[in-house]
Amino acid sequence: MHAVRIHEYGATEVLNYEKVDTPIPSSGEVLIKTEAIGVNYIDIYHRTGSYAGDLPFIPGMEAAGVVESIGPEVTGFKIGDPVAYAMCMGSYAEYVAVPHWKVVVLPKNVGSQVGAAVMLQGMTAHYLTVNTYALGSEDTALVHAAAGGVGLLLVQMANKRGARVIGTVSTNEKAMTVMDAGADEVIIYTENDFEDAVMKLTGAIGVDVVYDSVGKSTFEKSLNCLKPRGYMVLFGQSSGRVPPIDPQVLNEKGSIFITRPTLGDYAQDRDEMLNRATDIFDWMANGELDVSIDRVFPLEKASEAHEYLESRRSSGKILLTT
Repeated sequence: MHAVRIHEYGATEVLNYEKVDTPIPSSGEVLIKTEAIGVNYIDIYHRTGSYAGDLPFIPGMEAAGVVESIGPEVTGFKIGDPVAYAMCMGSYAEYVAVPHWKVVVLPKNVGSQVGAAVMLQGMTAHYLTVNTYALGSEDTALVHAAAGGVGLLLVQMANKRGARVIGTVSTNEKAMTVMDAGADEVIIYTENDFEDAVMKLTGAIGVDVVYDSVGKSTFEKSLNCLKPRGYMVLFGQSSGRVPPIDPQVLNEKGSIFITRPTLGDYAQDRDEMLNRATDIFDWMANGELDVSIDRVFPLEKASEAHEYLESRRSSGKILLTT
């Protein structure tokens, strides 16, 4: 089979499209013939060594396709089932062996591209709004990178839970997309200081929670946007790692909270995985959640997909196809 492998950390040129052995599913695993593969910022962190692991490796954390074969001690699947998964390294490949508990059968109304587009980012938006900070109708949330893959889903889920949603984006075109997704207000941060804008929009009170996947360039001002006892939910670092912080700052800014969650801790077992996926697919079926796919690249053009994601021109999900 063909796959994209990384032999050394670096820029997009380290993404090598090459022949590798097709995996054989071990006990508890399902072999999936991939059709669509999700591209996420965590793939960039892996590529650059921000999240370091053993070299060489095949990047990618989610995909959708069909069940090709089934390892021992696996029930609930049959060959040919349309499936999707998240949280398992190695998706930039034509075949991937995945622990069965991380695999879900796709509903009839969900194709492989939508399945690959919604698994990791959809479950991320789900745990952020339902568990990390359980949004309600009295809350105001600030969502950075609101036009991105997670951002658009997060805006919709926050709106669904009745919260007031303020999004930040870089262009007028993205602002329109985010408003269509259900945001109450959108700040174009290239034209306005988002901290000043948030305080004006909230009458100098601040927001209950900030959902920040950007990191270094937004972190300090995001803290200033919080009301007393507000929550800073840092779930990414597209602009770089946040510098160390003195805990005394939390007191000075109003006894605020900071958390750095990750999906693996909010989908620790099959029950959690299925509960989140079921909610997402049900909302999609009911027309309550729209999944936006921005660009689709062939697997051998993974470097172009990474360049596009890093350019911050994207609005919605980026996929690879085999």
